[in-house]
Amino acid sequence: MIGGRRPISGRKMGDRRVRVERPHAAYFRYTGPNQLVAKPAASAPRSDLERYLLRVKAWMIGRPLASEEEIGERLSKRLALPIFSSDAISSSAYATEEILRVLVLAGAGALMVSINVAIAISVLLAVVAISYRQVCNAFPTGGGAYAVARQELTPILGLVAAAALLIDYVMTVAVSTSSAMDQLISIVPGLDFIRIEVAVLVIMAITVANLRGLRESGNIFAVPTYLFVALALVIVASGLLHVATGTVTPLPHQAEAVEVGTQGIGWILILRAFASGSVALTGVEAIANGVPAFKPPESRNAGNTMLAMAILLGVIFIGVTVISRAYDIVPSRELSGGPTVIALVATTAFGAGSPLYYLFQVATALILFLAANTSFNAFPRLAAILAEDGYFPRQFAVRGDRLAYSWGILLLAAIAAALYVIFKGNTTSLIPLYSVGVFVCFTLSQVGMVRHWVRGRDAGWWWRLGVNAFGAFLTFVVLVIVLVEKFEHGAWVVAVLIPMLVGMMLFINRQYAASASQLAIRGDYVVPKPSREQRAIIPVPGLNRAVVRAVNVARAVTDDVSAVYISEDAEASAVMRKRWERQVPGVPLVIVESPYRALAGPLMAYLDVLDRAWPPDKPEPITFVVVPEYVARHWWERVLYNQSAHRLRSVLLGRPHTVVVDVPYRRDDPREDHHGDEGEEDQAEEDQAASRLGARA
Repeated sequence: MIGGRRPISGRKMGDRRVRVERPHAAYFRYTGPNQLVAKPAASAPRSDLERYLLRVKAWMIGRPLASEEEIGERLSKRLALPIFSSDAISSSAYATEEILRVLVLAGAGALMVSINVAIAISVLLAVVAISYRQVCNAFPTGGGAYAVARQELTPILGLVAAAALLIDYVMTVAVSTSSAMDQLISIVPGLDFIRIEVAVLVIMAITVANLRGLRESGNIFAVPTYLFVALALVIVASGLLHVATGTVTPLPHQAEAVEVGTQGIGWILILRAFASGSVALTGVEAIANGVPAFKPPESRNAGNTMLAMAILLGVIFIGVTVISRAYDIVPSRELSGGPTVIALVATTAFGAGSPLYYLFQVATALILFLAANTSFNAFPRLAAILAEDGYFPRQFAVRGDRLAYSWGILLLAAIAAALYVIFKGNTTSLIPLYSVGVFVCFTLSQVGMVRHWVRGRDAGWWWRLGVNAFGAFLTFVVLVIVLVEKFEHGAWVVAVLIPMLVGMMLFINRQYAASASQLAIRGDYVVPKPSREQRAIIPVPGLNRAVVRAVNVARAVTDDVSAVYISEDAEASAVMRKRWERQVPGVPLVIVESPYRALAGPLMAYLDVLDRAWPPDKPEPITFVVVPEYVARHWWERVLYNQSAHRLRSVLLGRPHTVVVDVPYRRDDPREDHHGDEGEEDQAEEDQAASRLGARA
């Protein structure tokens, strides 16, 4: 117990009082015997620089949130839809264009097939959405395809699903950003010259918004998403009304339109169009990965959000495709800077140049930018789950100040921005890398759910099994189609990256497993007193107050203490020996001359020699290497000191049977008492002794 009641005697006879001391009150509160909870003051910065950086950080991402505030950061269905569904819904802005870009090779007549292709993709969307709704109910802890495949199939297949998802989330950011820039360039052609710079700045802005936490990013992104959905539904309703009433007036031919080809229509071309349009399904699985982010009941809210997303996406996707055919819309040439298909569709309802047309273009660009936000929520959560399972570095499971998985957010932003720059923001070049991973996940999750229903046989399991089995068959067929049709256009990169990522995660897991095995102790083991002998070695640069403190620390650890002085100057070594023997009696000094001016190597060799000289019938002792270190008052002074100490620690930390003890000596604050450094009782004695030795501070 810290503090307590302390009796105080007054000056007069019988004058007794009790002082209640609570030195912990500002920093901790007790919740039980020897159990404390830290208050915000315990984490407060201690230097001017740290306080300044904290203010800047708070301005950018907000005040730190306590763990118990996490429930308040959960998402309602209203906020979850724009956060987790913006990727899927926004794909309606470019999926139709990708279908038309393939079918136009077979001539204008072949473009009518786009409606059939869109309907087929929408049927697949319905099956996948229903299946993932069941995943939300069966796996409420999140993880999506990774959790299903790992638990119901094998851990390796779970890692395959995880690797495919991670790649897909990175591609989502790159493709969505690229497509958003295309929309902006449709109305502001001059942006084409700075498209890369603008895109990188937007990715940085989305990164900062997500570092602020789920609820705040949801509030930021909700308006553009709902604005796009509302205007898109108005366009679809207007277009379908014109089609139904026969009042359609085809748009004039665009100068930037791609040339209509003469290639014959066939199954290969239709399958290629289907593969290109299947990007409409990317992002569907994000809700299943983020079930724990929803407000209770998490599974039901996630499932309902999944259905709402699928309905909106299907209606807008099919509607845009039907209108584009009714108005004879043809996509623009690649990199021409011409209007996109979705922009031309908007002119059928609002008219070119109208305020609503420009508002819709801005909303489309914003939702495409914000589609990347789906990945910024799903990627870090999946990385955190992988880290908890031991397949990713553990820091990815640590929440930041705003309860967001900051490591995953920053990693995703860095990789996606680099990918965008490498491909120069070309949407068509990025698309082939996009949908392969997502269909790998779809297939594995469906197969895993089939096995889940067979094993559990819960009420209604047979029809749920039928849905998942049908979904597994469809998604596997689409996976083969996408992989074959896009292989030579870049899909082979994903096929190579997935095994590489799986290998990396297995390597990380083996490292964690090996270290856990080495560190594990039996449950019935009781820690005894030390049985090994101990010795302390002090590498000294000279004789000063920091060395005096290190000597006293070493003496407190063991009686077997010696110092090592490494020097290239024989005369300086002789002077050092005389001074040491006179002023530090009882602690032998070993001088090691280093003609090649090395420091770490001779010290390591000396420690190895001591180990070899130890009797072979006795266990090797624990060697404490006590490193004295002078700590300057200001951060900018510290670059001038302790470079040798840092180098020694870096080489000693991996040495067997060796404990590195860092003994800092901090320069006194001139405003404080000279002997009050660190509040140690023996500090005054040390300072006086060091002063008598003529030591240099």
